[in-house]
Amino acid sequence: MKNLLIIALALAPLLVLATEPVDVTPAVGTWEGESKCTIPSSPCHDEHVVYHIAADKTASDKVRLDGYKVVEGKQEFTGTLDCQCRVGQILFCTSHNSKKDFWEFRVVRDRMIGSLVVGDERTLYRRLSLRKK
Repeated sequence: MKNLLIIALALAPLLVLATEPVDVTPAVGTWEGESKCTIPSSPCHDEHVVYHIAADKTASDKVRLDGYKVVEGKQEFTGTLDCQCRVGQILFCTSHNSKKDFWEFRVVRDRMIGSLVVGDERTLYRRLSLRKK
């Protein structure tokens, strides 16, 4: 019984974080920066990107990310990600195209850093560095 009490006390702060409301406002807006490939032999190309992030109307802890690559000064749509925002301004996102690809972003003031991990092997495919416009 004593061990269960110790475990419950240790997990209590985590349960508070899990139920704490998340403010998605810092993530909402237009972000611009670089998306760099991590696997030289892949078909991936380094890109200048623009992400438009909006609050999801269906859930207070979710945002929708519309991604664009910039080619010759024009934005070309690359896809939409559905993201859940967690405490600490961490976004966990999934693509409509592949449920095996996972995007993760960390928002710190006017900067956002992220990564794309793909496939069952969980291979790091991209690293991203963006600034809020």
